[in-house]
Amino acid sequence: MDVVTTRDAVWVFVQVRTRRGSRCGRPEESIDQAKADRLIRIGQSYLQDHAIEGVDWRVDLVAVEMDATGRLLRVEQLESAVGGW
Repeated sequence: MDVVTTRDAVWVFVQVRTRRGSRCGRPEESIDQAKADRLIRIGQSYLQDHAIEGVDWRVDLVAVEMDATGRLLRVEQLESAVGGW
């Protein structure tokens, strides 16, 4: 997990995925079901370890795409991305 924050009383766990060029696909395509399950477990563990109960939470993805030279093409936050990849 790259970032843990709150927004409007919702805990947000953020995974940032970056891809340079299109050879390896889009950043969001790099998250398979096993990785999504792992991100959910990390969020659950964080809340449990910090005794945070009864709160809304989600896992977001920040997709960063660059061209082969490193020029930024896209930055997009996909809210509640787990299950939607």
